[in-house]
Amino acid sequence: MTDDDIARRKDEHLALAATDAVAFRARTTLLEEVTLVHAALPELALDEIDLSTRLFGKRLRTPLVIASMTGGTPRAGEINRALASLAETRGIGFALGSQRAMQKRPESAGTFRVRDSAPTTLVIGNIGVIAARDQSSAQVESLVREVGADALFLHMNPAQELIQPGGDRDFRGGLDTFTRLSTELPFPVAAKETGCGVSGALARSLRSVGVKVVDVSGAGGTSWVGVEALRAAGIDDDAQALGELLWDWGIPTAASVALVAREGLVPIATGGIKNGLDVARAIALGAHAAGIARPILAAFEHGGQAEVGRTLERIERELRAVMLLVGARDLDALRSSPRVIGASLARWLAM
Repeated sequence: MTDDDIARRKDEHLALAATDAVAFRARTTLLEEVTLVHAALPELALDEIDLSTRLFGKRLRTPLVIASMTGGTPRAGEINRALASLAETRGIGFALGSQRAMQKRPESAGTFRVRDSAPTTLVIGNIGVIAARDQSSAQVESLVREVGADALFLHMNPAQELIQPGGDRDFRGGLDTFTRLSTELPFPVAAKETGCGVSGALARSLRSVGVKVVDVSGAGGTSWVGVEALRAAGIDDDAQALGELLWDWGIPTAASVALVAREGLVPIATGGIKNGLDVARAIALGAHAAGIARPILAAFEHGGQAEVGRTLERIERELRAVMLLVGARDLDALRSSPRVIGASLARWLAM
């Protein structure tokens, strides 16, 4: 794949990911099957509710991360700097898109550098585990150092790669790569899926090799299989057909969060999070923070940085209201609050 192909792919991903055309079609997050129990006498004041959490050793004022989206093109750089600046202002985390583009096109490195806009923000670097498999630990470390990130996501995306023309086809050695980098790198290494979720069995394996944090990126939000199917239209009929077949593939976000938490790991609930109620439901299942991508990108495309700020403010306001209504003073109390689980989600959790 040429440098121009990578840049074009990044911009196509951005254009598609900002629309509802790439949403899951039938499968949902199953967060709607988490009913939190109302407390008619919460014995709380709204302004005493504490939304703060700690992630990768840093304090977040609100349990939100602007999830991994982009980098590698001038437009991507503009978006990254604007969103990172908002993360700094609101005291939330910011995750970079895949930094592989930095290695393919060193001149694009500036599109990933956000520290000038976000000097104290939790910034998370990002590279695919299969790409990292074929690099030395020093090469991977340099990617994180170059952007001043606090931690690294090794992302797993076999379903997307299978649809993407020129994508990876050999997924061997992934767990060994987590083992090596978790041991050799001097900062936290976390696992991240890209829209298909993480099973309890995989969470157990990741925990056994030293991984402590997992961004589940479950099914029900953006289908990256769908993104690649749309990109393949008129170019690769076989890839498009496979993408259509597997559009809704994956483990729903709610199930993935609960399964990962059950294994003693720290879940970040990404995948179809739209509002503060979704965040509250995910935290009740065990998440320590929620990642949001497509609603943030759509808000930016609609009204720039100001619209993203309004979106984040709304989500925080909704989360605070839900916590009052269940009588949860802080996130620990929310995680231990009673809830009713629907039938489909219960079946996933009974696996």
